[in-house]
Amino acid sequence: MGKRQRFTAEFKREAVRQLNESGKPVATLARELGVARNKLYEWAEQAKKNGAGAFPGSGRKPDDEVAKLKRELERAKEENEVLKKAAAYFAKSLP
Repeated sequence: MGKRQRFTAEFKREAVRQLNESGKPVATLARELGVARNKLYEWAEQAKKNGAGAFPGSGRKPDDEVAKLKRELERAKEENEVLKKAAAYFAKSLP
């Protein structure tokens, strides 16, 4: 048995919007979105019942690995900026 999928409220709202507006068959849309067909029906029903208050859950949490990589990327960008400034400073002092 695989890991349970969780989707953000924004993803669910967009899926329901596409379901209502695209005119595509539900099976095709479900395949494109990577969602079970019955989930699309459930989400559409929830959106119909609750309107803007539908999907109050927290949705998918970002992976720790992804968050860690984002922090590392930010640090690397800052270091890169410092090195660029240092290179410019030393380039000025050359004869």
